Amino acid sequence: MPNWGEGALLAGGTPVTVPRDQARDAAHDELLNPVYHQHDPGIVERIEHWFSDRLDDLFSGLGSATGSSTGVVLLLIIGVVVAAVWWRLGAPGRQARSTARLFAADGPRSAAQYRSAARAHADAGRWDEAVREQMRALVRALEERTVLDVRPGRTADEAAAEAGRALPAHASALSDAARTFDDIAYGERTAEAGDYRSLAELDRALEAARPALATAAGGTS
Repeated sequence: MPNWGEGALLAGGTPVTVPRDQARDAAHDELLNPVYHQHDPGIVERIEHWFSDRLDDLFSGLGSATGSSTGVVLLLIIGVVVAAVWWRLGAPGRQARSTARLFAADGPRSAAQYRSAARAHADAGRWDEAVREQMRALVRALEERTVLDVRPGRTADEAAAEAGRALPAHASALSDAARTFDDIAYGERTAEAGDYRSLAELDRALEAARPALATAAGGTS
């Protein structure tokens, strides 16, 4: 069998014979030239394609299995697991923002100071800031009355839940207030004048409310 390269001629007509191994190595070296690979997909693109192929295989397998009882059971199990995780942890965005602290690390401030700041923002039409300060005034007032214990790391959701247990008649309104605070404080929507007024009205209603434990104690005396 002829060696690789037989039949090639030099300019003077002299035949050139290249051993097989040497020819293979030369071809391999030539193919390593970057010019042949400048349009190849990058490593990230190759990983994305690999994951995409695996997902296609998974859903193709599920699609072919849906006609059988095994496929139906598998789909039901997946649905139950996803629903359970969602119910336990909540929406990812909601879970992340609900762990943020209600009070900023700007030193202790009284409920009156927070209310004053909220009114100043409201007078200037800065409704986002007015809502944030008014919610802080509401919670700080409950702390000053010892309805809530003073806890700097408390979130709006935690404050609403704890205050709702002490003031059950206002539990729903407190929960709505915390949700409004979270939605506005973390950028999901822009506050309006009505949001500020609702929180201010709730603040005034809570000032006149008596905690459930105090009411019970008064009834037994």
